[in-house]
This record gives sequence, C-alpha cells and structure tokens, in this order.
Amino acid sequence: MFYKPRLSYWLTDVLLLGISFFVVLKWFPLTTQIPFQKYWAFALEFSFVWLLSSYLSHRYVKIKYMRIGVSIARLLAASAFTFIIMWVYMRWLAAGMSYSIWVLLTIWLAMVAVCLIFQILFHAYHYALNVEPELQRNTNRGQQSVLKPPFFYEGAQRDNIAATIRESTSDRVLTYLEKHIALYSSNTYIVRSSELFNIQKIKHYRFDTVLNLMPLNQIRGINKMFAVVNDKLPDDGLFVCCVMPQEVVKRNIMKKFPPLVNFVVYSSLFLYKRVLPKLFMTSRLYYDITEGKNRMLSLAEVLGRLCYCGFEILDEHKMGDYIYIVARRSFTPQTVQRRLYGMFVSLDRVGKGGKTFTVYKFRTMHPYAEYLQEYIYNRNSLQEGGKFKHDIRITTLGRFLRSCWLDELPMILNMLKGDIKLVGVRPISRQYYSLYSKELQQKRTLHRPGLLPPFYADMPKTLDEIQASEMKYLTACEQRGTLPTDFIYFWKILFNITFRHARSK
Repeated sequence: MFYKPRLSYWLTDVLLLGISFFVVLKWFPLTTQIPFQKYWAFALEFSFVWLLSSYLSHRYVKIKYMRIGVSIARLLAASAFTFIIMWVYMRWLAAGMSYSIWVLLTIWLAMVAVCLIFQILFHAYHYALNVEPELQRNTNRGQQSVLKPPFFYEGAQRDNIAATIRESTSDRVLTYLEKHIALYSSNTYIVRSSELFNIQKIKHYRFDTVLNLMPLNQIRGINKMFAVVNDKLPDDGLFVCCVMPQEVVKRNIMKKFPPLVNFVVYSSLFLYKRVLPKLFMTSRLYYDITEGKNRMLSLAEVLGRLCYCGFEILDEHKMGDYIYIVARRSFTPQTVQRRLYGMFVSLDRVGKGGKTFTVYKFRTMHPYAEYLQEYIYNRNSLQEGGKFKHDIRITTLGRFLRSCWLDELPMILNMLKGDIKLVGVRPISRQYYSLYSKELQQKRTLHRPGLLPPFYADMPKTLDEIQASEMKYLTACEQRGTLPTDFIYFWKILFNITFRHARSK
C-alpha cells in the first residue's frame, strides 16, 4: 500500500548513505586511484535502491506505530532486497564497470549496522517517553484534617503488635519505635508492603501515624508512596520508613569478596542499580525488568525524597543494616514527579540586583540532595571554611571533583552569559544568603558574583570571617574600582591555589 513517508526518517537515511559512501571511498583500501569519480554513479544507484526498498518495506512509517521487532524485520528485509538487486546489477548489467563486490558489501554492512543502532535508540527514546500517568492528588484538605480521639491497645492486642514487629525486625527496632511514635495507638497504621494499594486504601486522615516496615529498596514508586502517605496523613502526621543505604551494601560486598573481585562486583552493581535507574534512556526499562526490587539507595537520596514530597525529617537511626527514619508531614508538595539526574546540575543562585539566576556545575551530590540543605544545616551547622559538617549529600566522586575545581568548569557558560565574572563574591543559594547580615546582603546585590571568590584570597575559617572577607572585597570595589580590585584579588587567589593548596571542598 502507498503511504506518505516520514520525511525525517527519509532524510536520515540520505545522510547516513552519504556518510557511508564518503567514509568507505575515502579511507578504505581500494584498487582504483580515483574512487569518487568511479563510484559516484554507483553511489546514486545504491542510494535509490536502498530508499525504494525501505519505502516498499514500510520503514518510513511513523515509528511509534511499530514494535521494535517489526521495525528491525523491515530494516532487514529492505537491506536484503537492496543487496540482491545491487549484486545482480553488478554481476550482469554493469559487469563492464568493474565495480568491486567488497565496496558493495562494506557499504551495505555499514548501512545495516548504523540503521540498526539508530532504530534501537529511537525506539528506546519513545519507550522512555511513555511514562506512567501522574498520580491523582488530594488538594482539598480543609477541616478533614481532624482525627477521632485514639484509644490504646492493651494486653494480647499490644503483645501481638510487638511480636509482629519483633519478628520482622528486632528488639532494638521495637524499642526505637516505642520511643518515637505512639506504636500501640488506634491511630497508628502499621504495614509491611511494597504495594501502593495498601496505602491508597486508607481513608484520608484516619491515622496520624503510618509505619511501613518494608525497606524502601524493595519499593518501585518511592515518590508515589511518599506522596500518597502525605495525602492520607493529617497536618503534622508522622511517617516512619526504613532503608538499607548504599554504604552498607558496599561494606557487605567488600567483606564478602576478595580484593579486586569485590571492587568489580560493587562497580557492576553500582552501574546497574544506581546509574541506570537515573538515566532517561534506561530508567523505564530498568524498572520494568526489576520492578524496582533490591535497589541501591543512598541515605541522602532517601532523606531528600522525603523533603521533596512534603516531609520534615525528625530523626534517623541506624540499627543493623537498616536506617529507620521518622518524618513529619509539613506541607503539600506541588508535584511528586520522578526526577532524572545526569552529570550536570543547574542550581538557583542569588545574583546582582537580588535576582535569581541558574548556575551550571558537574554533579557532586546524590539525587534529591538539593532539598536537604536546611536539614543538614540545622543538624550539623557549618565547619571551618563555611561548608557543612559531615555533609552526606556529597558523593565520593563529587569530593574528588571539588578538590580539583573540576565541578565548577561548566560555570564558564555563566561567565559567557554575563551572569558572573571571573573574580567576585561566591554565587550562593537563598538559604545560605539568609545567613548573611542585612548590610552584606544589600551590598552583595550591587555587584555581580564571580567564579573565583575572595574566600580564596583571605582563607577565612568561620561564617563571620567569610562575611568580613566579602565585605572587605566589595568595599574595595566601591572605593578603588572593580577592575583594579579584581586584578589584585586574582593574583592573590592564584597564589593560594597554586602554593597554599586552597580548594573547594
């Protein structure tokens, strides 16, 4: 049947044909000294036959209407038909032209391989776009957030609850839960399930505490689970969950296998269970194959997901291989969509005039870690140099990138856009900006931030010293002029980086 071919598919084949002929005739060893003059007519004939065969085999039908098996079958049919026709043509109709069968075979194999890879990637792209429908949220809370007065289980009922928790966890966990939540209250819902249905069936505001003893590593839709719990709980309701963090998985593998083998095993699992679920082209396929079971999750990611989904972290405690987390519902999130993370990260920063702009860096933190800044500050405060103490958000690779300044290389794009200059105060987040004095906040908004901050010229150790360093720099810019001040600070910074090993940590 005749059909209107997809123009982009047709043009892609034309481009691939041109590239294939150019590469083969330019770099493959041939007997002729004038390959382009000899084979230009052959190239046109091959291309015509390829395009016609592809059209007749319905290769140019919109790909979303085809399964990948059908798409590959049509490619193989078109390529086989093309090879047969061109071989017959060379053998009997163009025998006097002395075309080489190796040229035909090389170009034909190149087209088959390139088109096969292209079609697989194109199908994978459309497959990745076919995401699950968005979760229906409860947006009308109103006065329904009022619970019925609870009663507390006693005797055999209380013992049964304790025995059930003890069997699936341990005595330590039971003691921890008794301390942090009203474990034996009628308003506490206890479940051990990876299925969203067991949370969705709860009536809104029926319970003020939800406890799920199933490790998050076994749950496919973590954000959906958190969002549903957020909807079901009343204001300030509690949610308790647990996770086996990535650090524990790594420790167990390193102990179980001999040196070198343990590194290979862990690296393979890290790539499979940590990297693939975060990539756009592989995430949906990963979840469809594994159903999200035995996932590798960092503690920072789990805590960040909770904050992203409307919870405030109250407590976290490690018992055995698992960390138990108590969180309080603090707000209704606008969205709970799954986020994908690549090697680059865009961050909102305060710029000149107090306006927010986006800076670009190489990713050095765990997924969802950007939602943990306030939690990390409240828990650990700041260390020497104005950084957070025991910052669990930073990955091992991230620490290396920061120590070598490699994480800030993409900020050169911000310099080209005019958001920042070479030397200037560090572009900081709104949360960090709020820690500064009002005077410094106002003075900061009069100047563009920079890639190289005065921090590396003065080497301050505390937040007060950092503010004093920035105030000194900004005052010098106003009194002496920005250009001469930046010139002086640039050489100071370069000296400290080169000889005093000043680093971003």
